[in-house]
Amino acid sequence: MSDDMKAELERLRAENEALKSKKADRGTLSMKVSEKGALSVYGMGRFPVTLYKEQWLKLLGITEELKSFIAANDDKLKTKES
Repeated sequence: MSDDMKAELERLRAENEALKSKKADRGTLSMKVSEKGALSVYGMGRFPVTLYKEQWLKLLGITEELKSFIAANDDKLKTKES
């Protein structure tokens, strides 16, 4: 096996390990400002939840109503299995 092939194999192994460790981070929430200036929350599903600042603040302003609605409709709402 040539040195180039050995180096490429080692690079791919390292990349594979990095991807495996990234999977362990699933479920961990993280935030990032998008290119358009919105706030994206990662770790809730396959895609980030992205809203602009005023949308997040509006949503956070009804936190108690959301919790009450979820409790009142618990029998109709599904739980996503991780």
